[in-house]
Amino acid sequence: MNRKTLVLTAAAGLLTPALAACGSTSGGGAGSGAIVVGTTDRFEAADYAPAPFDPAYAYDAGAWNVLRQTVQTLMHTPRGGGQPVPEAASDCRFTDTGNESYRCTLRPGLKFADGEPLTAKDVKFSIERVLAIKDENGPSSLLSTIDTIEAKAADTVVFHLKTPDATFPYKLSTPATGIVSEKNYDAKKLREGFTVDGSGPYTMKAEVKDNHLVRAVFTKNPNYKGDLKLQNDKVELRTFDDSAAMGRALTAGSISMVSRTLSPAQLTEFAAKPPKGVKLVPMPGLEIRYIGFNTDAPTVKDKAVRQALAAAVDRNAIIDKVYGKAAQPLYSLVPTAVTGHVNSFFNKYGEANTAKAADLLKGAGIKTPVKLTLNYTKDHYGDGTATEFETLKNQLNSTQLFDVTVQGSDWSDFRPAQKKGDYAAYGLGWFPDYPDADNFLAPFLEQDNFLGTPYANNTVRTKLIPESRRAVDRNVAVPAITEMQDIVAEDVPVLPLWQGKQYVAARDGITGVEWSVNAISDLQLWELGRGVSG
Repeated sequence: MNRKTLVLTAAAGLLTPALAACGSTSGGGAGSGAIVVGTTDRFEAADYAPAPFDPAYAYDAGAWNVLRQTVQTLMHTPRGGGQPVPEAASDCRFTDTGNESYRCTLRPGLKFADGEPLTAKDVKFSIERVLAIKDENGPSSLLSTIDTIEAKAADTVVFHLKTPDATFPYKLSTPATGIVSEKNYDAKKLREGFTVDGSGPYTMKAEVKDNHLVRAVFTKNPNYKGDLKLQNDKVELRTFDDSAAMGRALTAGSISMVSRTLSPAQLTEFAAKPPKGVKLVPMPGLEIRYIGFNTDAPTVKDKAVRQALAAAVDRNAIIDKVYGKAAQPLYSLVPTAVTGHVNSFFNKYGEANTAKAADLLKGAGIKTPVKLTLNYTKDHYGDGTATEFETLKNQLNSTQLFDVTVQGSDWSDFRPAQKKGDYAAYGLGWFPDYPDADNFLAPFLEQDNFLGTPYANNTVRTKLIPESRRAVDRNVAVPAITEMQDIVAEDVPVLPLWQGKQYVAARDGITGVEWSVNAISDLQLWELGRGVSG
């Protein structure tokens, strides 16, 4: 799940066409009934995922989209992008020159939705709880630089960091630091089920069937005090089994907007001939897709195999066949438009370079074809994933250097198996937490990383990540960020494939659509209203 000064300038520029197309939010407001937003995100409460909306457990884009509406954070990303600004706080800043002590003063009169006062002790409790529970699927690794937290007064909290971390304000804008009440959340146990309580702009009521969330109804929180300006009183997030069903609901007018996830075919159709009364709105996007490797697995343990895959893959063919205008090739873990991005994989391997792949395998004495299974999830990233992996299999097998099979499974089986190291190679996506290169590198390369990978590079962990985090001016961090990208291209613990382009489809009369999803795919439902959109 991202931020940076130059990045955000670029992102703001990308929003300009959408602003012209959709009009302003000034005409929006509460209309009759809830504004209904469709999603293909699926939420299940099960043994493998007992607490989908607990901030100590939730660490995916869909769950965070629920938490951002309900659980307040000290900081937030401003409407048009840029560096984080205070939300539950009235002021936050580093108080030392080394970026190791960060102080926040809370807004006066903060309350939870039930009317109970919110103080610095609640902030301390909430973040220490995430670190104490340290769920293997949760976001505690995002907060790894925190040493201690002090509630200095009822309205003042101070974070003492283990090492300098100029990205810390961004981390305080994520739901990992969502403020919850000790009355409703156990300090050492997850809160199971779909209930969520906080001090955010909305309260949420969940409708559940067979342990799956069917809809979430967000109602304006009368006790909310923060920086966000609500353009509606009620929004409903309704889940759909697939993009086709969601598209039909939008065309019929039973929902007002869709974001995640329109299929590539729908994007092509809506762009060429949108249904009557529906507009397609382009958004800046920083989602990435990649193949991860268990570098201890026998089939990919030799670096030359991973390097050969990097040389042989044809990203453009995948995009042309599967994603069209919804994606662009990616040659680094860091997306284009993020400060520090370099095309490290293209510089080292080129594109679809079978001869280079053959030389790499031959030089390492590896017998071909290399047998390999690529695992993917069938139900988590949209309708194009299965076709993507079939395309990838066919192009790799056509080189005669590989004998690839693909295996799809439900997310409920896929993610636990991947975390346990059952897969040698697997496909995953990443929606950034904040738009900074650090958040596209550290989560994959730190010791307690998102993938649970055995891959470790001492230079990256002990020198380059700390060095990059010392730089408040992120341009100063570029040399370290560049070196990390080049190391990833050399060692290939992950193989980046493509970067997503983001689109929202909405019906006429819904305002604020252009602000409703930001560059890191956060839903900002408070921006939606009813009125005249031009």
